[in-house]
Amino acid sequence: MLGHKVRRLRREEGLTQVQMAEQIGISTSYLNLIEHNQRPLTVNLLLKLAQSFSIDVNVFAEDEEGELLAGLREVFADSLFSTSDVRLQDMRDLVAVSPQIAQSVMGLYAAYREQRETLEAVVANRGTDPAAARSDMLDTSLDEVRDFFHSHSNYFGEVEEAAESLWREAELNSGNLFSDLKRYLEAVQDLRVQVIPVDVMGDTIRRYNHHNRRVLLSEMLHTPARTFQLACQIGQNKHGELFDAILDRANLSSDDSRALAKMGLTNYFAAAVVMPYEQFLSAARGARYDIEVLESRFGSSYEQVCHRLTSLNRPGNQGLHFFMVRIDKAGNVSKRFSAAGFHFARFGGACPRWNLHDAFRTPRVINTQVVEMPDGARYFSISRTVSKPGRGFATPPQEFAIGLGCDLSNAESLVYADGFHLENTNAVPIGINCRLCERLDCNQRAFPPLTHKMVVDENRRGHAPFSIEAKGRRQVR
Repeated sequence: MLGHKVRRLRREEGLTQVQMAEQIGISTSYLNLIEHNQRPLTVNLLLKLAQSFSIDVNVFAEDEEGELLAGLREVFADSLFSTSDVRLQDMRDLVAVSPQIAQSVMGLYAAYREQRETLEAVVANRGTDPAAARSDMLDTSLDEVRDFFHSHSNYFGEVEEAAESLWREAELNSGNLFSDLKRYLEAVQDLRVQVIPVDVMGDTIRRYNHHNRRVLLSEMLHTPARTFQLACQIGQNKHGELFDAILDRANLSSDDSRALAKMGLTNYFAAAVVMPYEQFLSAARGARYDIEVLESRFGSSYEQVCHRLTSLNRPGNQGLHFFMVRIDKAGNVSKRFSAAGFHFARFGGACPRWNLHDAFRTPRVINTQVVEMPDGARYFSISRTVSKPGRGFATPPQEFAIGLGCDLSNAESLVYADGFHLENTNAVPIGINCRLCERLDCNQRAFPPLTHKMVVDENRRGHAPFSIEAKGRRQVR
């Protein structure tokens, strides 16, 4: 039932129901039934839509309901709604009938949380300027930008074409990419590239001085990072208008969101230069998505390769649908891209059973895991730590864990799944986070689930100081 997507497509194209029905060869009344989810969108009609309106069939048919439902469940898990009798079926009905309203509810809740956290910061730090406190509260902008990239399936054809054009124009060579990009900056953009000592650069890894026509790179950057930063500088100087045009169509809500999204598009361009789409996808398939092989072949870092794997969504020539997340040691999410139906918590923590968190115990070692979400969906997940350069002994590197995965049905394409009997492997049951997970037999639960009552009994003690009431009986935690 994809009626809301058909209706949205029709409105974006500026068509009436009569006009669209004529283009795809059905009656107006039948189209009306489809738009109101009273008739399913058949495969034949989906193909006709793809031919008539140049849409990607896989992206159009992707199920958004699961992600929206997960987001609403997080919203209504807040104590703000403790007296509201909003049930799971109510949320399902809203998502099915009007996904735009469901998305707006989540947007309003995100804005409420931002204001609440700003107020808490001001109260906790008396005398702090509210505007200064608010400047640290970028959650809403970050989430909006993540949603922007997700809405495009993390693929931007115009930016890919711009990167391919640079390869032709600059006659780039994959074995000498840093030198070639440096030469291009000097010859075409009249910029001098210099590697500067860390005691001068401090925490800055790249600085563009347009008055002196210089690009300054920190000496702490490894070669893959230096190459990536030069590609970023070329994209920033050469394709700023292209990025602006893409963002004009996005209608982001704030200057912060727009600036973050433009930086994201600049980074996307750099990744497309360092790892050209066709060559990279062919190599990924040939190497069975072995990240370390791809690192060496394209002179990239582990994180750059993982991120690039999430963007292989060119219509007619797609790679696997990967999800990716990056966390620090405290569990804070700094990168997140959801694909293949895998849902991340938007407003809370993650599941402690997921081995992503264990990666810090075995630095730079790839860990594998088969996980199962509460809805029965299974995924193959790999995780490994990465480091960001520091400033020497006094300021050690930043440590992150990268989680990357795909639907279990595609795992046989990964070298990491060798040795697994995928159909018979015991999957580790995980959830989105404790408040949304209804697994009552979990001994790592930090909070009771939204849909069950918490019971405190001073005469009984389990792993947690509460038990959970389930269908007339208590589950001791």
